[in-house]
Amino acid sequence: MRLGILSDIHANYEALSAVVEAYRHENIDEYYCLGDTVGYGGSPNECSDVVRDLVRATILGNHDAAVAGRMDYSYYYEAARHALDLHAQVLTPGNMAWLKGLPYQLRLEDHGVLLCHGSPVRLEEFEYIFAPEQARECLPIYNELGTLTVIGHSHLCKVFALTPTSVEELPPVDFELLPDRKYIVSVGSVGQPRDYDNRASYTVFDTEKRRFEFKRVEYDIELAAEKVLRAKLERNFAHRLFIGV
Repeated sequence: MRLGILSDIHANYEALSAVVEAYRHENIDEYYCLGDTVGYGGSPNECSDVVRDLVRATILGNHDAAVAGRMDYSYYYEAARHALDLHAQVLTPGNMAWLKGLPYQLRLEDHGVLLCHGSPVRLEEFEYIFAPEQARECLPIYNELGTLTVIGHSHLCKVFALTPTSVEELPPVDFELLPDRKYIVSVGSVGQPRDYDNRASYTVFDTEKRRFEFKRVEYDIELAAEKVLRAKLERNFAHRLFIGV
């Protein structure tokens, strides 16, 4: 089975549309979204509609939780709070109800896969894993991890190979899972990449070959940025799309 796994769309319809089109050439059996469909961008309803129609399951992201009233986001910086407030106002009742019901994690028991938005250690805290020392915090719950734990949140593509006592960071390139390791993989961002590559990021996991693949695709950044500005959101939310930060 081939799983299409994507994350952090952040209301960027142009990026999401390009990813969906690219997936059509990947023979995907099931799609999963790791959260943050909303926040930052200009198309929260359009992206929510596409994700709800496309994926088998979506995980709750921190921006989703904030918009749905499921977390305190008063500590977010002003521009981010403004975007969240605006999205909460414009979301349709159906899309808001969908966000309110999203789970913090999902186990695909048949494939040994655990899906969550940030670190699996304290799910409701939405903590990052983008460095080995953060991945090392997962060692005390090693037996609870999936053979493959797939996350988003950092907007970076990262791979960490774990044993019960060690963590090794691997390059974020296509790889096959070894039987004596567990893996934590961060899939990057569809709608707001932050690795200085402005192309939308998405991934594929082949459960039979035990192979994980990283993919990128170009999209209409100018139109996505224009929609951010048209929505009167922070100008930097538009500008950063061009440079991938």
